[in-house]
Amino acid sequence: MLRTPTGGAGHGTAAAGERAMSIGTVLLQLRDEFPEVTISKIRFLETEGLIEPQRTPSGYRKFSPADVDRLAQVLRMQRDHYLPLKVIREHLEALARGEQVALPPGGGQSDPGDALRDQDPGQATATRIGRAELLAATEATEEQLDEWESYGLIVPAAGGSYDAEAVTVARLVADLGRFGLEPRHLRAVKAAAEREAGLVDQVVAPLRRHRNPQTRAHAESTARELADLSVRLHAALMQTALKATFH
Repeated sequence: MLRTPTGGAGHGTAAAGERAMSIGTVLLQLRDEFPEVTISKIRFLETEGLIEPQRTPSGYRKFSPADVDRLAQVLRMQRDHYLPLKVIREHLEALARGEQVALPPGGGQSDPGDALRDQDPGQATATRIGRAELLAATEATEEQLDEWESYGLIVPAAGGSYDAEAVTVARLVADLGRFGLEPRHLRAVKAAAEREAGLVDQVVAPLRRHRNPQTRAHAESTARELADLSVRLHAALMQTALKATFH
């Protein structure tokens, strides 16, 4: 198991003699404790300033053991305490100053939406919230939520709770609504997402049906990687299409 640092791990600098690792090696090293971690998640945490690996002259990331320890600590605080990245960053900075900071108990997230804002696109979370919390997090009305559900944009779990993705979708639907886009206009977007999910499922289905648990876990991480690439491709194609309309 990776050790958890008690102070601020050095950002992006490897001490003499420390073995630098590629992002793929880091992923393999973390996967035993964090089976759902992906390369896109590691990149996301780097973008948010939680880790700062070195770069080779050709631009490849190189992680020191201290970087990996810090990354593991960030992932533990997200998993065990549901802390937003801002709080995690402040906690690590306090540790680097030699201060002792107590973490809240598991589930100490005050705003259910904070966990959403800190999620790498495509990553699921175990956090679930109730209807009232969803309404508060999205500033939506009961009537709006009913309409979103009637069009299948929001789908509650069997017990009536909502996961992180539902909060993300609700916020986006609400934001689009401010521009006059109604749920009925978004059915095509939902249908396109379902078609893309079907393509991903075709790729990972043989892995998912495998008897080896590690292979099935690899299917999940592969699906998330494919979803991330699909989202990025969609965004790039959208930008290309919009540029064409203004020329």
